[in-house]
Amino acid sequence: MKLTVFDPPMCCPTGVCGPVVDPALPRFAADLDWLRRKGIEVERFNLAQQPAAFVQNPIVKQTLTAKGNGCLPIIVVDGKIVSEAAYPTLERLSEFVGLGGTVEPSLFTDQVAELVAIGASIASNCEPCFRYHYDRARKLGVSIEDMARAVALAQTVKDTPARSISELAEKHLKAREEDASPEGLPMAARAAATKSSGKCC
Repeated sequence: MKLTVFDPPMCCPTGVCGPVVDPALPRFAADLDWLRRKGIEVERFNLAQQPAAFVQNPIVKQTLTAKGNGCLPIIVVDGKIVSEAAYPTLERLSEFVGLGGTVEPSLFTDQVAELVAIGASIASNCEPCFRYHYDRARKLGVSIEDMARAVALAQTVKDTPARSISELAEKHLKAREEDASPEGLPMAARAAATKSSGKCC
């Protein structure tokens, strides 16, 4: 079985890369991953980046022509439109693909989504993103302590590769420095270097 999502124009489907986003997007992305793990084939197209996919699908093209972009997102299952103009819940998605609508409880709440978004904003150095998701998290009742944990974890993840490459560079530069010093030369060459070290040329 194949489920295809035709998204409205957006910079990305994650919902965390801009200051004004639909909070349903992170949840929906996680729901699609759940469907994939259940063996459902999932495709996703963005009108801003993949317009050809909309034109090449007859029923999507017809629906867009008749209703305009307001009908997006369109959810298609095995060639049939099952949802328009909203991102369905995981329960509805599971019904669409024949999984019965019964799903295991998810820990990915709106509050968790905002903590993930806060971490992503730290990792991407996006000040507007942080302000937006900080405000949303406060409105959802997320504690300052939990947000601080998300920031600290994101900063650690962000700093680790930078620290690793700095250590690698330092290691190589130190090795090169030792190789270039008189102590790193063979004995005969070291003696010649030491003998001539007091001369200007």
